[in-house]
Amino acid sequence: MTEPEDRWTFLSNHAHVLVCLADDADALVREIAERVGITERRVNGIIAELAAAGIVRIRKVGRRNHYSINRRARLRHPIESHKTVDDLLKAVS
Repeated sequence: MTEPEDRWTFLSNHAHVLVCLADDADALVREIAERVGITERRVNGIIAELAAAGIVRIRKVGRRNHYSINRRARLRHPIESHKTVDDLLKAVS
């Protein structure tokens, strides 16, 4: 049995969602939730937070959403604030 402390990862769910959106700008929330391992509700919340921070732009295309990423946005934590979203995505691609 895996202990809870064995399940941590280096990236947050926000980073995981961002990577998913970078991989597929037309991804469904359901697909992102399955890939990241969180609920659809949480994915919607994370996307809303990323949009409020100016990192993700949401555009309706028919009945679906299309997401574009502001790759020039700076990372938020002081330790990595000298890096951009693009730097992060390149590092994990």
